[in-house]
Amino acid sequence: MSTWVPGEPVRVEASGERSIGAESIAVAISGDNARVVVLPAQAVHWAHTVQAPAKAGYLPESVSGVFVGRGRELTELREMLAGGGSAAVVQPQHSPSRARAIHGLGGVGKSTLALHYAARYRGEYTLVWWIAAESPESIVTSLAAITTRLCPEWAQAAGTDERAAWAIAWLQAHPGWLLIFDNVEDPAHLRPYLGTLDGGQHLATSRKATGWHAIAPAIPLGLLPVDEATDLLCVIAFPGLAFTRDQREAARRLAKDLGYLPLALEQAGAYLYRTGIDLDAYRQSLGLVLDEDRDVNDPDRTIARIWDQTLTAITARDPLAVTLLQTMAWLAPDDIPRTFLAPLAPDLLALGNALGELHSYNMIAFTEDRQGVSVHRLVQTVLRHSPTTGPDAHPPGRQEAEHLARQAMPTQDSDTAQWERLLPHLFALATTNTPHHPASTQAADAFRDAAQYLFRQGRDAHTVGLRTAVLAQCEQTLGDTHPDTLISRSNLANAYQAVGDLARAIPLHETTLAQCERVLGDTHPDTLISRNNLANAYRAAGDLARAIPLHETTLAQCERVLGDTHPDTLISRNDLALAYQAAGDLARAIPLYETTLAQCEQVLGDIHRSTLTSRSNLAIAYQAVGDLARAIPLHETTLAQCEQVLGDIHRSTLTSRNNLAYAYRAAGDLARAIPLYETTLAQCEQVLGDTHPDTLRSRNNLAGAYRAAGDLARAIPLHETTLAQCEQVLGDTHPDTLNSRNNLAYTYRAAGDLARAIPLHETTLAQCEQVLGDTHPDTLRSRNNLALAYQAAGDLARAIPLHETTLAQCEQVLGDTHPHTLTSRNNLANARQRSEAVQHGSTATSMTEVASQEPSTAD
Repeated sequence: MSTWVPGEPVRVEASGERSIGAESIAVAISGDNARVVVLPAQAVHWAHTVQAPAKAGYLPESVSGVFVGRGRELTELREMLAGGGSAAVVQPQHSPSRARAIHGLGGVGKSTLALHYAARYRGEYTLVWWIAAESPESIVTSLAAITTRLCPEWAQAAGTDERAAWAIAWLQAHPGWLLIFDNVEDPAHLRPYLGTLDGGQHLATSRKATGWHAIAPAIPLGLLPVDEATDLLCVIAFPGLAFTRDQREAARRLAKDLGYLPLALEQAGAYLYRTGIDLDAYRQSLGLVLDEDRDVNDPDRTIARIWDQTLTAITARDPLAVTLLQTMAWLAPDDIPRTFLAPLAPDLLALGNALGELHSYNMIAFTEDRQGVSVHRLVQTVLRHSPTTGPDAHPPGRQEAEHLARQAMPTQDSDTAQWERLLPHLFALATTNTPHHPASTQAADAFRDAAQYLFRQGRDAHTVGLRTAVLAQCEQTLGDTHPDTLISRSNLANAYQAVGDLARAIPLHETTLAQCERVLGDTHPDTLISRNNLANAYRAAGDLARAIPLHETTLAQCERVLGDTHPDTLISRNDLALAYQAAGDLARAIPLYETTLAQCEQVLGDIHRSTLTSRSNLAIAYQAVGDLARAIPLHETTLAQCEQVLGDIHRSTLTSRNNLAYAYRAAGDLARAIPLYETTLAQCEQVLGDTHPDTLRSRNNLAGAYRAAGDLARAIPLHETTLAQCEQVLGDTHPDTLNSRNNLAYTYRAAGDLARAIPLHETTLAQCEQVLGDTHPDTLRSRNNLALAYQAAGDLARAIPLHETTLAQCEQVLGDTHPHTLTSRNNLANARQRSEAVQHGSTATSMTEVASQEPSTAD
């Protein structure tokens, strides 16, 4: 029976004529019968009588090293060989195939799988022999080595062809062997051996995915699963050591970048062990270390060099195929449309042939509809770091990819499907710029257009990579202070702010404003926009001491320079009102909001985006002073208009939906609030990402709604997740982090877990006093909640003074009839009643209210 595993390229052809007795025989050692060797009678006699020692054979290396996973493939391979026939191990394709052979992308572990199979079942064969099958000559040479092992006396005087012929004769006479043809280049090279040698099993490995259907069943060998890839990397990098959770997570990230390719994982693990370098540092230098050969047994078996050999073979067959692959190296790895690549080929037939060549070597895979192409991400990394022809030359494929991207740009926002399919490739292009070769002008134009499309879709948080590439190109070609450079820098700062990265947004805003003032002047419209943007960033960071004066200055300048109802003036007035509200100064915020909304409706129209924002912000302000009768209808109107004008998942629509849910909850209507919160969170996670600030607020608000409904089993884990993410993304003292910490403490208290609630309340209050000030509304809430926690623990000696302080400050800052003032007054009365009851030995039954903070999100 024959079995085999297609792997990397190999050519070998042999057929023979079998003779009986000790007569001389003629043996063909090439598939075309061009090389026929006549063996003398004595050699034929030895071929029939020489027995192989137990477990005889040759394997190229030990199997004592690390071998993780592949249990299913080993089992499948054993079942195929034990059941008869031939087998090959091959790279899986997206389309179903009749082949079963070991073939796959170089480095996927084909040879390793074959080696471990041979070692595991060696005792069940009369002979196990490893044949280097890169070419017909290498097959003949490997067969000749069998003779040297089994009949060394005669082999000493025989040539290579004679020894190969003797080996074929021996294999014909002695059944029960296993031949492993490693790295088969052309499956047809094996056909003569399968026809002639039928007394044993054949296993072949090959990078070629095609050509096996008429020769042998094939086993598609895919990449390692995530956990097994991580295990392999950790075991090699930290042998015999216990690795930390952080190290394992870093290993998981590196395994993903390595595409779960076994040889790359082994190469990386050995390098990490030898050098002690940090895993994330290795990731940053990935393109430079893939050709490092000090950590592999065979210097030619690095990932980079294996694929260089494949590219050399492909170039000889179809140079266009290599051009296509080099171009695809700069794009996203998945779903590259054929139509995108078509301009590189003279016609569709040439394109199909070139892609077919790449597909046959497992360098690409086709999507199910065959209209898209996928490339392994590590193949892309290797190709992107290919040497250039000179210091000023562009990396291979880069210019072609940029040219194709510009050609493929949609002309209208309504071409949504075209945009969404193109965007991943624009992101990849933008983020793979080399330091010495910023994006070309045409590529920068494409990045700018894509970023503006995303901005109009409310997805500015997704534009950081695009805007970074645009800014780099502007700085190089136009200079640091050109107006277009200033606009690009401002846009990048806004993108960082949209993603919640204020640590990078604020310095960029500050730099842009200083340059605008110097180059354009203090009251130029672009300078006014830059100043307003910086003030908004300060406000987002909770730095109201710098935000409010800057907003006030900007509004005064806008009114003087642009006029009272200019769109930029309306935006400035709205943003100043937001800053006043953030500071708890609703007496100044609400009139400003009302004025802004009236002017927006008059000047811009009822459903203009700025009008929708203004209406939403006024509703939030009404809600903040407890005027739900005016707030809820305004929220409902705003959401309906956002859905109509902006679409269901626009960021402003998500904000409006969140705000309406918050208003319903404030009114006690949890039956309408919770489903709206759940919908909003699911959409935020989908559109903005899991840790975007708006997503964190949405998650926090849903947890609060669950708590209000008494569902603490869902509320507590959600609050804990939100706080951990806020600390990681926003920082320990960001206002949203303080809010999240307060809400988690309150939920612990609601669950009766005062041991965790009180320390968290104490920490939150101290941070609020430090960051926001002693009388900020959020500080007042935090103080109130700590007092309630002390009260719940029976510590009235600390609770009552805190309640008294909170009430005095609420009356001073919020007014005598503000809902939070009323709550504080009620809480103080309840605490005093409890104190009196304790003194008289009775029980107080008053209900306690708490002002919990779950702020709405305002544009």
